[in-house]
Amino acid sequence: MNRALLLGMVVLGALFGAAGMWIAGRVAPGDLNGADRARVERVVRDYVLANPELIPQAMQKLQEKDAARAVAASRGAITEPYAGAWIGNPKGDVTLVEYYDYNCGFCRASLPVIDQLVAGDRNLRIVFKELPVLSEESRVAARAALAAATQGRFKAFHDALYAAGPVSDATIAQAAKASGVDVAKVPADADAVIRENMETAAKLGINGTPSWVVGDQVLTGALPIDRLREAIAKARATG
Repeated sequence: MNRALLLGMVVLGALFGAAGMWIAGRVAPGDLNGADRARVERVVRDYVLANPELIPQAMQKLQEKDAARAVAASRGAITEPYAGAWIGNPKGDVTLVEYYDYNCGFCRASLPVIDQLVAGDRNLRIVFKELPVLSEESRVAARAALAAATQGRFKAFHDALYAAGPVSDATIAQAAKASGVDVAKVPADADAVIRENMETAAKLGINGTPSWVVGDQVLTGALPIDRLREAIAKARATG
């Protein structure tokens, strides 16, 4: 089946609900004779051309379903924090996960948003996942953050390092001193943890920071607090 026909049938399936998706997902070239196939192609083509706004809507729905499946397949690796790399309510009914890089300015800009979310939602837990994709210094900083997590000083180190500016040996040392972290005590599994984060992020289609996972949703970018609250509310409503 050609790509236009398949996309059109997906659009029509999205329009007509679960039954339409069931039919669209099961049509194969051998199921239609030449005349019927030509009629289907003509109907689909005419409808899509008359309603082009349906294409991005349908593709968004498909992307959301793909993301939900990916999250479900790796949920434990996503939502389980490393040692103390979390804030909020440890028994919260919703977990918001942030994938971040210490050299990411957008991650730094998201710090007050995260603090506001926790302050305003007593049933929220936020888990932090190191995703050092921007530089080798980012990886060094991620290893230091894992050390802070095992020493019960993650958030203090996290905020101090972002406040110190671009990552370097000097700013890591400065943040470690301010937060009382011994960065020489890097956990033996630090590289394995970072590698698992990278692999999980790749499965989710995440290739930049900050990125967020909440419920079965994967979001990207420095999002306004209202957008994150909306995603949290959706996750809470769907259980």
